[in-house]
Amino acid sequence: MGIGLSAQGVNMNRLPGWDKHSFGYHGDDGNAFCASGSGQPYGPTFTTGDVIGCGVNMLDNSCFYTKNGQNLGIAFPNLPPNLYPTVGLQTPGEVVDANFGHQPFMFDIESMIEDLRRRTMSTIEHLPARDAQGDFQRTLHSVTLSYLLHHGYSETAEAFAKSTDQTFKESLESVSHRQEIQRLILSGRIVEAIELTRKYYPSLLERNRELLFELKCRQFVEMIIQISPIRNEARGSLSNESGCSTNADGDSSSLNMDETESMEVEDIVNDDEPSVPGQDVTLERIVNFGTELCELEKSLKDPSGKLRRIRFSACALLAYPDPTKCPVSHLLSPTEREPVYAALNSAILESLGLSRRPPLEIAFAHCKQLLKLMARNGLGAAAFADLNSILE
Repeated sequence: MGIGLSAQGVNMNRLPGWDKHSFGYHGDDGNAFCASGSGQPYGPTFTTGDVIGCGVNMLDNSCFYTKNGQNLGIAFPNLPPNLYPTVGLQTPGEVVDANFGHQPFMFDIESMIEDLRRRTMSTIEHLPARDAQGDFQRTLHSVTLSYLLHHGYSETAEAFAKSTDQTFKESLESVSHRQEIQRLILSGRIVEAIELTRKYYPSLLERNRELLFELKCRQFVEMIIQISPIRNEARGSLSNESGCSTNADGDSSSLNMDETESMEVEDIVNDDEPSVPGQDVTLERIVNFGTELCELEKSLKDPSGKLRRIRFSACALLAYPDPTKCPVSHLLSPTEREPVYAALNSAILESLGLSRRPPLEIAFAHCKQLLKLMARNGLGAAAFADLNSILE
């Protein structure tokens, strides 16, 4: 019996290892065969009842075997790509029970993987940087400061700049303004955030009406959040004329934009439903505001349909008695405020002649793409390079 690896097209009538692009460990003599009829001594023989494992280390493209849970060491270094697991049988009646991971392995593969991960991370961490003139250290300081400023950590940025002898490209007053706007948006106070933006950065939103539209869509969601508990208790249901799909039990299932081309916000509310004292005005304001959103959207260029999808999702919340149980309920989460602020923050920085994204985040995104490229090209180390653990 032979167990090993073979490339596509190898003769399946011969044991693995005997032909070109074929590698095998044979049980009768314990030899390892590498594209040759003559093998090299490798490990013990194996027979009925033995559990033989064949593994490939993608870091160095080597093949190793295990017997009954014990690693026998590297059998074949520098393997070519695109090999397939292969078992060759010679004796009539022989049976092999294969395990490709659907059952626990006898060999402790997890410990080996963890060791490979530690080795990979150690290599990354100890990679020497060219810093003959201190340029690398200054670059790190600059990248760190830009990140702190970008996200509005003004006090920390000021202290860090003093300790590293750096100057700001943006005034601390402007950083403080962005921080103030951030607090408002992340607490759901979109109207106040828009007012402050217009105060501190005049004409920014008028020049970027698409961004203003996104802010107002978030404002619409926040208005729904404010009244939804009272509305849910007092109103049995809302009209489903919006085209949003619900089943008989009231559970939401899907939203189909193609079926709602003519959707208007007024269509969502059923005028025949019982009213709630003190709440009709609020609901009416929301409906009127939604109508304004529709009109604003019509005045904007939206070739990709992004703005329409944002507005549609926000308005769809009104179509359900309980917005927390509809296909777009994720919009109610406070975390959905973060991308809205990120978009506004980037626009503010760009208006000041600064980068929309901090260099640290650009470098991080670049590294992620490089890891994907490495993986596509068969470089196994990409699987063990954990960017998040590096940042931690």
